[in-house]
Amino acid sequence: MKKIQKKTVITTAVLALAVLSGIALMAYANGATNNTNTATNATWNSFDQNYNGTMPFPGGPGAFGRGRGGCGGFGQVTVSQEYKDNVINITKTDSDVQQLLTDGYNITFVRPIISTTVEADGTVTMKATTAIVTLIKDTTGKATVWVDVEQAKVTRIEILTRTVIEKS
Repeated sequence: MKKIQKKTVITTAVLALAVLSGIALMAYANGATNNTNTATNATWNSFDQNYNGTMPFPGGPGAFGRGRGGCGGFGQVTVSQEYKDNVINITKTDSDVQQLLTDGYNITFVRPIISTTVEADGTVTMKATTAIVTLIKDTTGKATVWVDVEQAKVTRIEILTRTVIEKS
């Protein structure tokens, strides 16, 4: 009986860890890792207003893993202005994004998704083939746009809106 309970506890712990890891990865992909929203500061800005194109790489300083394990602690990744401009131009060609921009959304953040390939001989290749673009509308809306950079097209748009009713 104790073996069954021990297996159940271990299985539950592994399952919980897998779920929490998935949540952490989705939060990182959606740019919510630096979210400073509180009940008194309820904004959609999950980015630094002074963003300069340098971001923590998963496993690097300030990211999950603290530089050990994960992706080997690559540290910071600097995103060139040319890459950001290219992604923004692709994003603006999509008709749904054009409608969001007309509705008052502003492009606020470009996050490259870096794929890493290890060849049979150990050669490592990293390339940012996709990107996530964040659009913000005041404190009422946030849109996340997935861009396939190689095919120069938007592949997914996720729109979140917020309605607050204040009562005295």
